[in-house]
Amino acid sequence: MNETVIKIENISKQYRLGVIGTGVLTYDIHRWWQRMRGKEESYLHVNELNDRRKKSDGQLVWALQDINFDVKRGDIVGVIGRNGAGKSTLLKILSRTTIPTTGSVKVKGRIASLLEVGTGFHHELTGRQNIFLNGAILGMTREEIRRKFDEIVDFSGVEKYLDTPVKRYSSGMYVRLAFAVAAHLESEILIVDEVLAVGDAEFQRKALGKMKDVRKQDRTVLFVSHNMGSILNLCNTGLFLDFGTVRSSGPVEEQVRNYLQSFGGVDVGSFGSRVDRTGNGHVIFTDAVFNNSYGDAVTSLMTGEDFTMNLTFRKALPDPIRVLNISLGISDDYGNRITSLGNEVTNDMMLDVPDTATSISVSMPKLPLMPGQYYVSIHCVINGVLADVLQNAFTFVVESGDFYKTGRLIPSGQGNFLVPHNFKLGTAKNV
Repeated sequence: MNETVIKIENISKQYRLGVIGTGVLTYDIHRWWQRMRGKEESYLHVNELNDRRKKSDGQLVWALQDINFDVKRGDIVGVIGRNGAGKSTLLKILSRTTIPTTGSVKVKGRIASLLEVGTGFHHELTGRQNIFLNGAILGMTREEIRRKFDEIVDFSGVEKYLDTPVKRYSSGMYVRLAFAVAAHLESEILIVDEVLAVGDAEFQRKALGKMKDVRKQDRTVLFVSHNMGSILNLCNTGLFLDFGTVRSSGPVEEQVRNYLQSFGGVDVGSFGSRVDRTGNGHVIFTDAVFNNSYGDAVTSLMTGEDFTMNLTFRKALPDPIRVLNISLGISDDYGNRITSLGNEVTNDMMLDVPDTATSISVSMPKLPLMPGQYYVSIHCVINGVLADVLQNAFTFVVESGDFYKTGRLIPSGQGNFLVPHNFKLGTAKNV
């Protein structure tokens, strides 16, 4: 169980911005000539990390730099970090779909990987043919694949389309079959990226359950996800990457907390400069301010009190905003999504938004959250197009309050929500 199956030593990966592939022929020849003469490569003097919080004028960027990490047999490792932290790059290096600029990776055992929709399958072949193709790539015999074939098909749920070319599959069907192949064929190491988010809730539960079974078989899993609940539920070890470097590693609970705390809170300033966001930038949310029932700006709230959250945004595109929809996902201290607030579900439609508008306010009477720290993610769609998505944009703290108006403060550690309720003593009726 303590045997090391993956040893990562001083791994770094450099990319040239705007260039597809490993580089330019003249640069490759130059690097080869420097190595032949025993000189240090000049390109390795570039020290700019892939920090998406700021823009870069350089052509070379380090996606990973000086990564050292060991994985033991039977471990399920949750690889976590912001967008652009280098998680997918690390998994691609381990899967040998790309090579590191410097450093080495030593792997003991066969690797099956599921990195993104479209990876590992030949689009012109049928689902059946791709199952055998993937098994052959892993070094399995045809008889070995046949023994697992029925399990793979049953798990994927695509039996009806097994003899259809996979290029005609939906993304969900594709991922179900690809995961079923990767998880059931007999590899010692399974690598899974965020791609599982494409599947529906039922498939995600099956996939997480299967990865737990994999661990019981003394196989090893590396799992990337932004869902901290899944990471905590599945993994025993965490690797926290931050802008291409290892921020920390160790027990998964500790690493999830380190990751969430790295986002800071509303009292540490604006989040408008963060660039680890997605969307076309029609609007960009920049700041959040909380006001209590007296209108005072606060950085913490009390259970049971009324409050208003004011979100500031700036318009970055000249196109008119015909329809603005926003959803705020609230997660607990371990990243578990506990609820969402959205203007569509409340029918608070924001139509033909004037160019002078710069803020959105969200009011909540009698805050029902238990004491603790909470994280808010922003998801904004404008005119039907994704405009601004920012995971864990800011945090807020809820302190103990008198939710039930009984003169007693609510203790922490009793769940996430409070609901109005009453008890009444009575006598059992004779039947």
